[in-house]
Amino acid sequence: MDSINRTAIELMDEALDFAGELDVVPRELDCGATVIDFGVAAPGGIEAGLLLAETQTAGLASLQTSMDRVAGAPIPHVELTTDHPGTALLCSQKAGWELGAGEELPGADAADGSFNGLGSGPARALVAREPEFEAMGYRDESDFAVLAVEASTLPGDRVAEHVADLSGVEPATVFLPTFPAASTVGSVTMAARAAELALFRLFELGYDPRDVLSASGTAPIAPVSGDENTAMARTNDAIAYGGEVYLQVTNDDTLFEQLPSTARDEYGTPFKQVFEAADWDFYEVDDGVFAPAKVTVDVVDGPTRVVGETDEQLIAESFGLTWPGSNRSRQSRPVSKHQGSTAGLSTGSWGRRLLCPSQS
Repeated sequence: MDSINRTAIELMDEALDFAGELDVVPRELDCGATVIDFGVAAPGGIEAGLLLAETQTAGLASLQTSMDRVAGAPIPHVELTTDHPGTALLCSQKAGWELGAGEELPGADAADGSFNGLGSGPARALVAREPEFEAMGYRDESDFAVLAVEASTLPGDRVAEHVADLSGVEPATVFLPTFPAASTVGSVTMAARAAELALFRLFELGYDPRDVLSASGTAPIAPVSGDENTAMARTNDAIAYGGEVYLQVTNDDTLFEQLPSTARDEYGTPFKQVFEAADWDFYEVDDGVFAPAKVTVDVVDGPTRVVGETDEQLIAESFGLTWPGSNRSRQSRPVSKHQGSTAGLSTGSWGRRLLCPSQS
């Protein structure tokens, strides 16, 4: 397999070549790194989101949109398929690199010293500190580093130099496509994560990710919100209550029953309430709540198991869908505050399973 960062660079070249059509804005930093605004100030769009999601999976997944329905309302969905799920989803797409986390980066100045962002994409495989890389036996080697950054502000030179230093590359070969959760690109890239969340959940439960042969996922694209908190609640609801995944695996296991979001105590509670119960401290939210609603597990030469269920009404209310003359409401039970688990997650700047806005 070619370097996944090399493959991702080809997609970044496409973003640069068609920046106007994609409504993204590239910028070269003083250190030579390239930042591409996919939604912080630039409009972005669904096509830009698909390109960035493809970049996050290092070109190892096929992505497209399709029209489907949520509670009868036409809503675009993202569909993703990969025959390299371990590398594409765990070693690349997973959002596992925390940038800043409220602390100053080494040598940072006032411009970006307190930058907060969450990184995903193939640059993670150049550092390979997270346990998934050991499980997959994979580490990338490349002169280029591509890290998609979820943040409400654009990164500066110190962030780029920090990424370059850990990735073992020159700053001029670092590419940082950046977007906030509260953007069209944020909604699209999150909807593309249904399969990744299923695979990560399997990995946390102890299943060997190398035994997953193929993965497909779909989830609705959440309407864009004006603030990061609402955006993260909506996009997580989209997957937890509307995400559907198909996995082809080599070995059967009873732990498949624990895969979907329905296996968690919080199921049926909108993410806004889950986050509010944790005082919007996302480190206090149990990682297990981040899972797709329904999963089909196809065991080669074995059973095909279906677990979980979707909840279109909850999604409709989370999305704020309205119909003329309608008065739809939902009662959700309260959720108590709890301590989130960090088992199996690395320390330092390499984060736990966070799909949350990076507060600045």
